[in-house]
Amino acid sequence: MKYGFIGCGNMGGAIARALSRSTTDIAVADRSGKAKALAAECGIVYSDNASIAAGCDRIFLGVKPHMMKDMLAAIQPALARRKPLLITMAAGLEIRQIEEFVGVRLPVIRIMPNTPTAIGKGVIQYCCNDLVEAEVLGDWLADMAPCGLVDALEERLIDAASALSGSGPAYMYVFLEALADGAVACGVPRAKAYEYAAMTMIGSAELYLQTRQHPGALKDAVCSPGGSTIAGLRAMEAKGFRSAAMEGVIATYQRNKELGK
Repeated sequence: MKYGFIGCGNMGGAIARALSRSTTDIAVADRSGKAKALAAECGIVYSDNASIAAGCDRIFLGVKPHMMKDMLAAIQPALARRKPLLITMAAGLEIRQIEEFVGVRLPVIRIMPNTPTAIGKGVIQYCCNDLVEAEVLGDWLADMAPCGLVDALEERLIDAASALSGSGPAYMYVFLEALADGAVACGVPRAKAYEYAAMTMIGSAELYLQTRQHPGALKDAVCSPGGSTIAGLRAMEAKGFRSAAMEGVIATYQRNKELGK
């Protein structure tokens, strides 16, 4: 098989689902058996760790950071012998640690995806070691195109970027819910409030991406002097809105670093 997934939870499943739009030469394995449904849905193969290690050319490592060492030890002989491309998405674990766990140098790509990858709207930062050949990297990037934005980044910045885009969907959903709750408190039906909040978030993001205007300028365009929007922003700032968002990203980054120890 071309691709194998060892561990296929939310993140691994999101990538497998998106990747299946460019190739179905994929095998997935997990401990719970939940990936069987994903395999059936996407027309790919449900397998096991040993078979993937022995037969796949490019292997996504989708297990938790604290499980990575033991998982790799169990399939180490096959990996050391074949030296397939490994693609790790474990928070906090550096490429050098993956190599240490396997016991040999082999091609490794480190990625940090987010769940919107499943619908082709993801953000995935990546870096790789010097053993990943340019042709292999180019082919992998082409296969990953249905995932969304796949962007090269220095490894030293991966954990920081993941604190924004990797964990960011959770922040967005809390913000979406909070905005909808405010509208519900003012009498708007909940289903409509969720839809209005979601479309407002999508539209605002798309307007920034299309215009690349500074977010402050886009914000100012909505805020009339003495108007209702600036009154709302004032109330949010009084509750520490910006500070809370910044501290959330920083706390996530610090936890990412802890996970790699």
